[in-house]
Amino acid sequence: MTNKRKGQLPSPKQLELLNLMTQFQRDRGYCPSMDEMGQMLGVSKVTVYQHVRALERKGLITRLRHKARSIQVVADKAPAAAPKSGWSLPLMGNIAAGTPIEVYEVADAIDLEQFFAHPERIYALKVEGESMIDEQIRDGDYVVVEPRREATQGETVVARLPDGEITLKKFFREKGRVRLQPANANLKPIYTKQVDILGVVIGLLRKY
Repeated sequence: MTNKRKGQLPSPKQLELLNLMTQFQRDRGYCPSMDEMGQMLGVSKVTVYQHVRALERKGLITRLRHKARSIQVVADKAPAAAPKSGWSLPLMGNIAAGTPIEVYEVADAIDLEQFFAHPERIYALKVEGESMIDEQIRDGDYVVVEPRREATQGETVVARLPDGEITLKKFFREKGRVRLQPANANLKPIYTKQVDILGVVIGLLRKY
């Protein structure tokens, strides 16, 4: 049976932990212990365990049972190392700007030293589809996302629908429901009573 959780985006705290684990593993050849991760994040060992379990379910780490230092970041899912000079932005995968699709992670990074003063928590998603074309967000663009759980009216958001699919749309809260509005006159909005906001778009990158 396919694990539907694999390929889902990590939460902001999970992404922070994944980055810490990846850097620790690159520096020392093994991942930190639960206690060390708790100290680095400033959270309890129980909270660390919950994040580790979530990362494991999403296919971002592996863990051997009953073995010390058993956690390993999956090689092709590890966030790319930052360049020696400047900052890089973790490229977490693709995002649908058309029919919602499941987001999957890729190991890559974008150097953003010239774009953002503090990019430690933000990440990028590569756009697939034309549903946001009237906002000048085109197929193949990269949207820069700030992890947030809330959004204001009209913001462009990364939203997870009740069935687990993730999409890029403009956010509007209406009476008794949420409208996820495409920026394309040829497409219809998505109406839902429940949606998880994963982040808000704060920038756009385009290759020519």
